[in-house]
Amino acid sequence: MPQSRQRLLLDVDTGIDDAVALLYLLATPGVSIEAITCTAGNVGAHQVAANNLALLELCARAGVEVAIGSEVPLEIPLVTTEETHGDQGIGYAVLPPPRCSVSSRNAVDVWLEAARCHPGQVTGIITGPLTNFALALRAEPELPMLLKGLVIMGGAFNYPGNTTPVAEWNMHVDPHAAREVFAAYEGLPYEKLPVICALETTERIECTPAHLEAVAAAACAGPEVVSPDQPEGTRSTSDNAVVACLSDALRFYMEFHRLHGQGYIAHLHDLFAAMVATGEAGITERTVTVDVETQSPLTIGQTVADVAGMWGRRPNARIVTGNDPPAVFELMVRRLSHLARMHG
Repeated sequence: MPQSRQRLLLDVDTGIDDAVALLYLLATPGVSIEAITCTAGNVGAHQVAANNLALLELCARAGVEVAIGSEVPLEIPLVTTEETHGDQGIGYAVLPPPRCSVSSRNAVDVWLEAARCHPGQVTGIITGPLTNFALALRAEPELPMLLKGLVIMGGAFNYPGNTTPVAEWNMHVDPHAAREVFAAYEGLPYEKLPVICALETTERIECTPAHLEAVAAAACAGPEVVSPDQPEGTRSTSDNAVVACLSDALRFYMEFHRLHGQGYIAHLHDLFAAMVATGEAGITERTVTVDVETQSPLTIGQTVADVAGMWGRRPNARIVTGNDPPAVFELMVRRLSHLARMHG
């Protein structure tokens, strides 16, 4: 359990697994979400912002600032992935249009003000492309030292990509931003290096129908049946708004994974990254130097880790090498069922 208030700043492209991560953070004692900045990725940046505002209102947290940053990558055209996350980014889930508005501030200004006003206190969590953070680094090169720490969901190291044979989605959407971010951290103190949650560990976080049913049961929300035998597009009948949102979002994600031969599961990449940021996920890690391919049409977006020091460059990242999926889901069920009891 967090022992004191944790200031977190989220940069997201919400996204089904981003949404689950946000709900977990909203349910975690001691966590203060300073703001949420939005980047284009899973869906466009304005849809990302609408999703975040609606999820905050679902959980009675409408006061959190939601700001939009870059709507396109640094140098290449934007690609989005509605086939993975649905036209609105949260699968089959339908939430009321948010009453609150997007902030008038740009995401870069939000990052800089949070870091400057609370030096050494704010931990960043980035679960989308790194565009906003790269632009913030251009504006304030000292940003890594001003933050308490940074957790990034992205990359794949000695592991297949999920977008191309070698590239993970977030890195593929804006490889130039990712390369700038890793370069900015080279040689900084160990505790300031970004913690990287890449596919080789996040794809171990396989959410199943049983996990959803456990959330509903623990929330006393009645039985929630999610089954691969049900017709595609089946919707939740729960009268608990949080349970219905989770069920409808994750059912879409499970159908997508099944379509691509991975089984009726949902990889909750961003939930794991959020738990790493709060310190509630037990992990092992390795300090390395990371670079990102930006030129080759064949391998653009590939993240390469120099483990043996062949480049002669200083470390710039801490890659998560091991995790505990059953513990992640035990915590997810506990947190999200409590959230459902409070706000469902």
